[in-house]
Amino acid sequence: MFALADVNSFYASCERVFRPDLRGKPVVVLSNNDGCVIARSAEAKRLGIKMGTPWFQLKEAQFPEKLYVFSSNYELYASLSNRVVALLEELSPRVEQYSIDECFLDARGIGQCMDLEDFGRQLRGHVLSGTGLTIGVGCGATKHWPNRRSGRQRNGHNSGGCWRCRPIIHAGRQNYSACSRWKKYGAWGTG
Repeated sequence: MFALADVNSFYASCERVFRPDLRGKPVVVLSNNDGCVIARSAEAKRLGIKMGTPWFQLKEAQFPEKLYVFSSNYELYASLSNRVVALLEELSPRVEQYSIDECFLDARGIGQCMDLEDFGRQLRGHVLSGTGLTIGVGCGATKHWPNRRSGRQRNGHNSGGCWRCRPIIHAGRQNYSACSRWKKYGAWGTG
């Protein structure tokens, strides 16, 4: 069994850790030399700001509320990423860092001592209290399943940030049916 911990809107969330006054406000982070948007808060996404939007276009645009813009600060992001990994390692015997904001955790045996969704909530609370960052957690039998579930959590499904992928008993048609519903969420690793 695997769990995937994924920090929500990582770069934008890191900026908010030291600027709590920006919670609930649209935040974007720009690439090196402030070329284009590389990270957006949920509020910025709702304003229609797309990944890769050039800064020169964005600074001339009119928005219904103030947009907070940050130059990328990779030292800050690496520091907070290391803190997240260290906190996850306190609750799981094996943590595999997949990217700067995602880790797979070995969750074998946890389902025998506690509900996996409770484990996810415990991970979320531990990371939040230690860093101020919010994570989504998905659990499943392979690394693919929790990643799919974490993506659904980010795409507006009310889960409290924790998902458990229950095994599909009849692999054939039911498995295909479950996969066909994923089309609207996009492919893993593409956005």
